[in-house]
Amino acid sequence: MPKQNIAVTVDSVVFCKVNNQFKVLLIQRKNEPFKDQWALPGGFVEEGEDLETAAKRELKEESGVEIDSMEQVQAFGQPGRDPRGRTISIAFLSRIFCEEELSPSDDAKDAKWVELEKLHDLDLAFDHDKIINVAQQYL
Repeated sequence: MPKQNIAVTVDSVVFCKVNNQFKVLLIQRKNEPFKDQWALPGGFVEEGEDLETAAKRELKEESGVEIDSMEQVQAFGQPGRDPRGRTISIAFLSRIFCEEELSPSDDAKDAKWVELEKLHDLDLAFDHDKIINVAQQYL
C-alpha cells in the first residue's frame, strides 16, 4: 500500500438557543490559511490523542468554552478542502442553552456567537459552511 500524507483535524459545531433562536460559535482565524476569516473552532489531532478529546481541547483553547459532551457528526475529507494539503476533519456537535462568555486565544483572533440566519453574510473558512449545514440536521 502506498504511503499517504493525510492530516486529521477536528472541528466543533456548538449551537446555543437564545430567545428561540439558534446561534453557532465561530472564531476568527489568526493565521493562514484563511487568516482573519471566520471558522469553527478546531485544529489538528495530536499524536495519541482521542478525537473527542482533541475537539474539546481545541474548543477550549480557541474560545474558552468547555463542553462536557459532544456527538460525532461526520467526517469531511473532500480533496482541496485545506490548501495546506490533504486533511480529513471529524466534526463534533454540542448543544448548550446559553451564550457562554468567550475568551479567544491560541489560533483565534476573536470569537463570537452568530445567528444561523446571518451565516450567509460571512465567508467561512475551509468547508465550514457545509459542516454547519450537516450539523443543523441534528437540531
